[in-house]
Amino acid sequence: MMLRSLTRGVALALTAALALGAAACGGSSGAGSGGDKKKITIGYMAWDEAVAASNLWKKVLEDKGYQVELKNLEAGLVFGGLASKDIDLFLDGWLPQTHASYLDKYGKRLDDVGTWYDNASLSIAVPKYVQDVNSIEDLSGKAGEFNGELIGIEPGAGLTKATQEKTLPQYGLDGSMKLKTSSTPAMLAALDSAIKNKKPVAVTLWHPHWAYAKYDLKDLKDPKGTLGKAEQVHTLTRKGFDKDFPEVTDMLKKFKMDNEQLATLEDQMFNQHKGDEAAAVDAWLKANPDYLKSLGAAA
Repeated sequence: MMLRSLTRGVALALTAALALGAAACGGSSGAGSGGDKKKITIGYMAWDEAVAASNLWKKVLEDKGYQVELKNLEAGLVFGGLASKDIDLFLDGWLPQTHASYLDKYGKRLDDVGTWYDNASLSIAVPKYVQDVNSIEDLSGKAGEFNGELIGIEPGAGLTKATQEKTLPQYGLDGSMKLKTSSTPAMLAALDSAIKNKKPVAVTLWHPHWAYAKYDLKDLKDPKGTLGKAEQVHTLTRKGFDKDFPEVTDMLKKFKMDNEQLATLEDQMFNQHKGDEAAAVDAWLKANPDYLKSLGAAA
């Protein structure tokens, strides 16, 4: 989805130079190249669910005695790192659309362990207290309740493009509601303010996102399919990882998260314990005491 490339653009730009330098140095950190048999390198992009999942697995694996290094890189460098065995594990492969080009290029040199999250989707959401609006169609004739505005994110994001070019015109809303674009933080601030005052508000949003844990929201039905179909988030590893780390591979195959689990983990990481990923993971695991058992990772 184009949404990702643009809403995360600043974060990716900050890491790209460092990533290129790291890639140029060569030398594999993977166990398959004769490195430390207990060391695992996890590559990730600066996307919320990737940060959350990578830090969760860092905790899980370190508690099992592994040495874990996290590398924050741009998507292409993560896939290239898996292919060259400089990276062992990647937990945020969006398929079948977002990362399709990377799979076409590198797919034969990595393994797909499976899907751990299956509702990566775009949406238009409202607070649940807005009871008379349950579908995008319901916004027609109710523009006044929302001050004629749909609160959006960055102007160049894929979600913005789909909303402007498909959603508004196909539902006949382009004459009554204006998509107000600015930034993701500005959209979230507007959502927060409206909810505090219990006012109607409609925002462009997506799953997974911690807003669904912090606020009581509902996605509006999109019967015309203007925002596309949901994608799945996959776990990918370098070739040979399953032979070098059979125990870890078995746990990864059991890795699953639903909307509530992922949203609450992100909420801990980006709100409750912002800036302290380890504390966020500890707090989430304390609130979900049976989760490690589901992975076969309980002590």
